[in-house]
Amino acid sequence: MKELLKLQNIGFELMDTVIFEKVNATVQQGEVIGIIGKNGAGKSTLLRLIAGELEPSTGWSQWIPPNIETVFVEQETETHSFSEVTASESALLKKWHVPEHDFPLLSGGEKLKARLSAGLSRNAHLLLLDEPTNHLDSGSIQLLRTQIRKYSGTIILVSHNRHFLDAVATKIWSLENQKLIQHSGNYTSYVEARKQKRLTQQREYDKQQKMVERIKAQMDELTSWSHKAHAESTKQEGAKEYYRMKAKRMDKQVKSKEKRLEKELEKVNADAPEPEYEVSFSMNAAHKTGKRFLEVKDLSKAFGGKLLFEKAGFTIMHGEKVAIEGPNGSGKTTLLKILLGQESANGSVWMSPSASVGYLTQEVFDLPLEKTPGELFYKETFEARGKVQNLMKHLGFTAQQWKEPIGAMSMGERIKCKLMVYILEERDALILDEPTNHLDLPSREQLEETLAHYTGTMLVVSHDQAFRERTTTSKLIIAGQHIEKQLDAPAPERDETGELLMRLETERQEVLGKLSFMTAKDLQYTELDRRFIELTQEIKELKEKSDAWL
Repeated sequence: MKELLKLQNIGFELMDTVIFEKVNATVQQGEVIGIIGKNGAGKSTLLRLIAGELEPSTGWSQWIPPNIETVFVEQETETHSFSEVTASESALLKKWHVPEHDFPLLSGGEKLKARLSAGLSRNAHLLLLDEPTNHLDSGSIQLLRTQIRKYSGTIILVSHNRHFLDAVATKIWSLENQKLIQHSGNYTSYVEARKQKRLTQQREYDKQQKMVERIKAQMDELTSWSHKAHAESTKQEGAKEYYRMKAKRMDKQVKSKEKRLEKELEKVNADAPEPEYEVSFSMNAAHKTGKRFLEVKDLSKAFGGKLLFEKAGFTIMHGEKVAIEGPNGSGKTTLLKILLGQESANGSVWMSPSASVGYLTQEVFDLPLEKTPGELFYKETFEARGKVQNLMKHLGFTAQQWKEPIGAMSMGERIKCKLMVYILEERDALILDEPTNHLDLPSREQLEETLAHYTGTMLVVSHDQAFRERTTTSKLIIAGQHIEKQLDAPAPERDETGELLMRLETERQEVLGKLSFMTAKDLQYTELDRRFIELTQEIKELKEKSDAWL
């Protein structure tokens, strides 16, 4: 393969914050490169640098050969034009069932497919895709995978979708600790290679530390003998010179050991592996009241001349966790807006007036982008501000971002800002529209864990099947212009408390068993200790609720 692009010592700073530095990489013709990294690592920024939309703070890039046509499909845009649709673009729009008009009225998935169709149909030398699977249903992702395999040019894409990266990527670029790591292969092979590298690094570091401890112990022993010899030289009459010479010999041996230690360290020079990036948060629900949360009767809705569903009826009880499923454009987001009273429809919708509902939209432009987190989450007391700042830290934000505008954040960081509202407040019901879009893998996994233990009512739209299976217990399926409710498992009831307590107690005992064989120096000790405290708190709260019911 021929070299297409070369990046040499690329660095980028934003508001005095180093995003990444000394990035060196090459792009070969025909490659599909997947860029991975935590939210805010600079993935989208790197794409913009390659697209020429930003200038690097340091370094340079070189196109080989020159005059390369580049097309960039961004994560999110508020506008898109259908005024000059080519034949190939129109064909893709038809395959994806996207109407060629009224872009603002399209669903999130349809909007993305419209922009992907425009980008793919250009057949540019280099195609840049930023989170191309967000909003897409499984059938649309499969079609995108097919289009990428057929693409004749080179593709660089950002994605947090592990299965998608495994299917399409031939090379991985990982942005970690302000550096770029290149790996030939897909995501899974990169993860395995990284794991082995960290294990090797840890072994070398442990080996070095043992050697340091051994030499330092010998030095301490020699130093002790030297001090003793110096002390003897001041006491022994007639033998001072003997003891003085003995003390000097000891001093020389100590210095020799110090030089040996320095040389050994220069040979090995192993650093401990960087701590893994982690995200930690939880959501509490206020005490639920009543039995019914939501009741819908004879609901019908047409949108843009298209009938979405008719004569739908269903009931959702307090404590139910419901997944709303259906293909792109079937009306999932529209249904959420109808339930919240933000969209009109025929029929009746009753929602418990006592319910405190949090609604997370899939939009990333509905935040006050000019404000800082300090302004958005303004608190009067130092203690309250500390609580918010501590939460931001657990969500992966830096201390500097407290005073930086939200508009300068990545899309994933904006979603985290929106999630913070419901983490800080005890809402007894959450309505979530594609909550995992834009989130990095640790954040997705933590959100999944948090919602699995959330005790309130939840309605969630998500195309992530594993996420739905872990966090919900029933389904509202929109298909064939009807809405059908299906139960995956019984809604949470009081008689499940003992079973849940047993599971939590079993996990706590397992964690305690592992901790009993560890010391605070072990790598997993901190994480296991944190989990033990969490489980203890969950068990305590569950027992208190159980006592309240009784």
